Amino acid sequence: FHQACRPFIQTARCYARPVRRKRKDIPSHLDDLPPTMLKKDYADVPVINSVDDVVRRLLSLEMASQKEKVKVKTQQLVEKVRRSPNDNGSFEVQVAMLTAKIRTYEEHLQRHPKDKNNRRRMLMDIDRRKKLLTYLRRVRYDTFENTCKLLNIQYTLPPPYTRRITKRWLVKKAFCVKVFQEARKLKAAERLKQRREWQARARAAKE
Repeated sequence: FHQACRPFIQTARCYARPVRRKRKDIPSHLDDLPPTMLKKDYADVPVINSVDDVVRRLLSLEMASQKEKVKVKTQQLVEKVRRSPNDNGSFEVQVAMLTAKIRTYEEHLQRHPKDKNNRRRMLMDIDRRKKLLTYLRRVRYDTFENTCKLLNIQYTLPPPYTRRITKRWLVKKAFCVKVFQEARKLKAAERLKQRREWQARARAAKE
C-alpha cells in the first residue's frame, strides 16, 4: 500500500513547493562603464597597445570583477572634482570616493536587505560625507555647489534641534515656570520699592 502511494505523495510534494520569484534587475551605477575600457592598473601601461585581442579582453572591464569596476568608477568621480592632477586628499576628492562606496553599498543592500554589517558601514560613510559637505558649504560654497552638481548629490539641511517630550520633562518645565513666576513677583515688589525711593529723591532734589 505504501509503495503504491509513493508516486502520489511525491507528486503532491512537488506541487506544494513554493515558486521562486525572479529578482528584478536592479540598475547599477556601473552600467555606464563600457566593457572595452581597461582596468585601472593597466590603463596607463604603454605596452597595452601592442597586445592581441584576447589579452586585451582579459585586461578590460569585460572580464573584471565588481571590485575592479568600482575602482574605475571611483577614479572617474575623482577626476570630475579634483583641483589638480596631483590632488588626492582634498575635501572634494574624499566626497567623491565616499559617494562611490555609498552607491555600491546601496545596490548591495537592495539585493541583500538583511545585511546589517554593510548597512552600518554605509550609514557611517554617509555621516562622514555629510560632515565634509557641511564644512564645504560653510567655508567654500561655490565648491560645495559644484561638487554636488558634478556628483549628483542631493544635500538636505539638518533638521532643527527637537527635544523628545516626556512626562518627566513636562513636570520639570511646569516647576521651572512656577519658580520663575514666583521670583518675578518678589523682584516686582523690590523694583516698586526702589522706584518709589527714586521718585522721593527726585522730588526732594527739586524742592
